[in-house]
Amino acid sequence: MVEIDYYELLEIERNADKTVIKKAYRKLAMQYHPDKNPGNSEAEEKFKAINEAYQVLSDDEKRAIYDRYGKAGLEGHGQRGAGGFGGFDDLGSIFEEMFGFGRSQRRERKTYNYNLDMVFDLTLEFNEAVFGCKKDISYKYKTSCKPCSGTGAKDGKLENCRTCAGQGQVHSRQGFMTFAQTCPTCAGSGKAKVNACKSCNGLGYEEQSDNFKVDIPEGINDGMRMRVSNKGNIAPNGQRGDLYLQIKVKEDSHFVRHDDDIYFEAPIFFTQVALGAKIKVPSLRGELELEIPKGAKDKQQFTFRNEGVKSAQGYGKGDLIVQIKIEYPKSLNEEQKELLHKLQESFGVESTPHETKFEGMFDKVKKWFS
Repeated sequence: MVEIDYYELLEIERNADKTVIKKAYRKLAMQYHPDKNPGNSEAEEKFKAINEAYQVLSDDEKRAIYDRYGKAGLEGHGQRGAGGFGGFDDLGSIFEEMFGFGRSQRRERKTYNYNLDMVFDLTLEFNEAVFGCKKDISYKYKTSCKPCSGTGAKDGKLENCRTCAGQGQVHSRQGFMTFAQTCPTCAGSGKAKVNACKSCNGLGYEEQSDNFKVDIPEGINDGMRMRVSNKGNIAPNGQRGDLYLQIKVKEDSHFVRHDDDIYFEAPIFFTQVALGAKIKVPSLRGELELEIPKGAKDKQQFTFRNEGVKSAQGYGKGDLIVQIKIEYPKSLNEEQKELLHKLQESFGVESTPHETKFEGMFDKVKKWFS
């Protein structure tokens, strides 16, 4: 694994002072914080690495060791891996200062237990993805329970969470390392319900149905996501998340898509290869003429430029690649056999290339055993 330099991670010079280090950390932590990048594993890993770098470079002793020996020199000096947030005098202070609210406000800023953004799996036919279409979306979203204001608690009454003692985090030790993670009981709010709300059975939300039409752009591909603004779940304060359409595209029985290129296999009879031929081949938008040269090889590919899929990102069109497959007769009648024998004889020595190739090899092998 390549070790990333801590100074490069924080985008600072090696002689940066603590003020510069802290400022750089705040900026990057804001950018890659999991709350701002839900479901983005790359952002989460970057956030953890940024925290690890800050833990070291903000500590004079650890920084001196790192500058002299690198990351390996920190082993045994209380340095935590990228998965933790140890090393701060106050685990929450940096985030409180960063986001502009006190610790009590931080714990209480979210009392509902569902995400505002949501994902909807949308399956498209092959041609729908290639050419674009309109789709009806019918789904259910969450809205906070009014009697309990989304808390799930009777009359909205909450108390300090007993699991984390109102801290919003629980800690565990593994060897000499301590790990902090969001409290599973209160989801980081530090508050828990005393009695469950009867209206929502303690869930804190109700589900409502909705439907709308969405324009699927031409060229969208399997695995892509579309964001539909303000169609997600609704928070108690009326804030609404986004709905992400996770695209799944069905395969076609003939065409194979790779990025914006389309592949198609064309069966060719062996006589067409021997004589050369012109054939009609299907494309996404009609038919094209393919010229098969004499002596073409099996699985040889022929490219039609700009006959593929239009890029959803606006980069033009892909290509259509036709791959030929040479086919031979499965059986021959007597007349066909006789004609083929005559054809073979008409080529003379050319029809038996193996004899010339192997001419001296038989004697050579015999000598090995004489």
